[in-house]
This record gives sequence, structure tokens and C-alpha cells, in this order.
Amino acid sequence: MINPSNQYRRGFALRQQSRQVPLGLGIIAALTPPNWKIIILDENIKPFRFREADLVGITTFTSTAQRAYEIAAVYRGKGIPVVFGGIHVSMLPDEALQYGDAVVIGEAETSWPNVMSDFEAGRLQRIYRGPHADLSQCPIPRHDLFHPSYLFASIQTSRGCPMDCDFCSVPVFNGHSYRLRPVEAILDEMEALPQKLIYFVDDNITGYSKASEKHAQELFEGMIRRGLKKEWFAQASLNISQNPELLKLAARSGCKMLLIGIEAENENALRDTNKHVNLTLGTKTYKHAFRTIHQAGIAVLGAFIYGMDSDTPSSLQARTKFIVHSSVDVVQASAITPLPGTRLFKRLQQENRILANHPPHSWKYFHFSDVVFRPAEMQAHELADNLWMAYQKIFSLKTLRMKFLRTLWNTKNLRTSVWAWNSNLNYRAVSMEEPPAVGHDIQNTSSEADYIH
Repeated sequence: MINPSNQYRRGFALRQQSRQVPLGLGIIAALTPPNWKIIILDENIKPFRFREADLVGITTFTSTAQRAYEIAAVYRGKGIPVVFGGIHVSMLPDEALQYGDAVVIGEAETSWPNVMSDFEAGRLQRIYRGPHADLSQCPIPRHDLFHPSYLFASIQTSRGCPMDCDFCSVPVFNGHSYRLRPVEAILDEMEALPQKLIYFVDDNITGYSKASEKHAQELFEGMIRRGLKKEWFAQASLNISQNPELLKLAARSGCKMLLIGIEAENENALRDTNKHVNLTLGTKTYKHAFRTIHQAGIAVLGAFIYGMDSDTPSSLQARTKFIVHSSVDVVQASAITPLPGTRLFKRLQQENRILANHPPHSWKYFHFSDVVFRPAEMQAHELADNLWMAYQKIFSLKTLRMKFLRTLWNTKNLRTSVWAWNSNLNYRAVSMEEPPAVGHDIQNTSSEADYIH
């Protein structure tokens, strides 16, 4: 099983502190019959090196799709069949079938057993597709197969999202229903992990209903009751700030940081992306929301987007100013990226605004730091220039030192402040790796020869 890495931008693989285990491969490994020997080749850790195999499974994100196809060609050239899975090939199975022998569309729990039985019987199919998994029946991932250098263990407690953000592919892949995993199974998995640091990979750790809030509460109480003494971070929506008691409980269970999709500081940009939660609460509530999270001793990792249709150079400069001077502790600032399967991708494709449109060569630029489309209110190079200027201001050591002191003051928690400092260094490494590329330049540098060699 192979986890390819983007060779153009290393992203979070640049620093050991930000590398994330390929959790999906651990789940696939747990679903594989015990008579198979499984090896994970993980380019987050070291470059691909050919290993003999009977069957190869490769997971794909859009930014790693080209690399996945390159590696697949090595195995297929030796007569070894390749099965693709992951969100990118689930959105574009016809593309993937040009480079592999089979594609698993969607969640693999309901398909992988059929893949294995068909392969063993010599009748591997081209397409496998199953319903969304029942999370109460999902096995614990094979964490023992991940490289021991990972500092963070990844755990999933839920899947699906009822929201409908324009740019997000999660509802397309995991569905709109919010499915919960049994709390005791999660706690058992955590208890068996050697890592002290945990990343809950859910799109929203507390969900969107009273039932999902209760699930989160039971999880946090279980972590305290079992004395797990883990430190963790997760994603959540802005509405978590309306439940200060749950925030305090999260902090007692070890929460140090929450990633909140803020996206923008003005309502026009939020409307562009259909960000309902933030629009409902209103941008004027941001300051109070951050204060409530801080009072629990938790840092705010704010995710911001540059390049919505209403954005102009001046509004992007205002966004940068807001980020620098706000009490957001850690910053993720990205160029809006039209991922296949999203409504954003379909809309920009229909409007002929996608500039990096030479797949699979151009997929490596869909990395959230490059401008792969034509913005509505400015030139592509203007968006790239403003994003680069934003990175230099947001991730200057002066700004990061100021944010560290502000986090310490707001949370009264040194450990939380160290978490925030290290996380900002991770985002600094990703963002400052090199200036954003622009769609027209990407087109001019893509060729069949580049791909083959």
C-alpha cells in the first residue's frame, strides 16, 4: 500500500511535527485478510522505492494524483495490478482507470473485502463502489504499520457533513449525514496508541446536533475517566463557542487547539462560499467566539481563504490585516482551490475559468498555495501576489512572536501557547516553501515529456 507525496510542494511533509499518517491505508490494512503480508510505502517519510508485490493499493488526493499515476506505471510495467482509492479517483474514476487496473469509489469499508476476494479468484473488476460504511462495524486501523517517526496519531470519530460549502468535497465523498463511531471503540483505540499527541481527523468533532454534542461530551468524559492523558486537536465549527461547558470539558480531556473554518472576515466572501454557520452567527461574533474558546485554555487555529468571487486586491489586504491583528492564534491561509467533485469545480469549469487544466500534469498544483483558476475581480497574478504578500506578513517571525505572547495572555496556558507556536511554524514552512504559481505559468510548463520523465 502506497501513500504518494506531491513532489512539487512537500506541504506538511516538510516538518516532522506536521506529518499526518495515511489513516485510510491503516483502515484498508485492517480489512485485508490475515494471510496477506502488508507493507506501507509512505512518501511522507522517504521517497518511493520499488518493492515486490502481488497487489498494490495507492491512495490519492488531488495534489498527489500525478505522483500516484507515476508510481502505478512502475508496477503495471512489471505486470503487477494496481488498485486506486481515495477522494480524487472517487471523483474522477475514468481518469484513474487510464493509469490503474481498478478503482474503489467512496468509502472502502464496504468495497475492499470484495476487491480482495475478486483478486484472489482472478476476477478483479474495474470499478468497486459500496454504500457509506456503518461506523459501528469499522475495524480499528492498523496503527502498527505506520512509520514510528510520526509524532501525531490520527483518529476518526465521525464522518459526513450536513453543510454545503461551495469549495468542500467532504459531503460528496462522505455524504451529508453525520455518522458517529461508538465512543468506547474510539477510547479503546486511543488507549492502545503509544503517541501522546492526537489529531482527530473529523470535519467537526462536536457535530451539528444535540446527539453529536452528547457524543463528543461522552468522548471527552471517557478520556478523563480512563486517565488517557493525551494532548489533542481537532476541527470544529464556529458554533462550538456557544457551548463553553463543552469547551472546558474538551480542555480537561487534553484539547489544546481547535481548527475553525473562519474563511473570511466579511459577509460577501462568506456568501460566495455558502458558509452558512458563520453567516448565521455573523462576523461580529468572531471576537466573542475566540474569547470563549481562549477562556477554556484552547488555542484557535483559524482557516482563511483568499480568492472568493467578491474578493479584490483591497479586500485581500483587509483580510491579511484582520488576521494579523485578530486574536486568532494559528493561521492557515489558502488560495481557494476548485477540487474535483465540488460545486466550485463544476461552476468554474462551466465558466471556463480553470487555468491549470492539463490533467494529470496540472493536479500537483491543486495544493492550496497556487492560483489554478481565473478570479472574478482581479487577474490571477494579482491573487498570487497578494497571497504571497499575506504570507510574508502573517508568517513573519515578528508576527508569530506577537501571536505567541497574545495566546499566552488570552489562554493563560503555556503548553497551549507552545502548541500554537509550533503549529504556526508548520504553516510557515508550508506557505513560504516557494511563491504561489499562477495558472498560465502552470499551463506553459506542463507537457507529456514532463510527466513521463
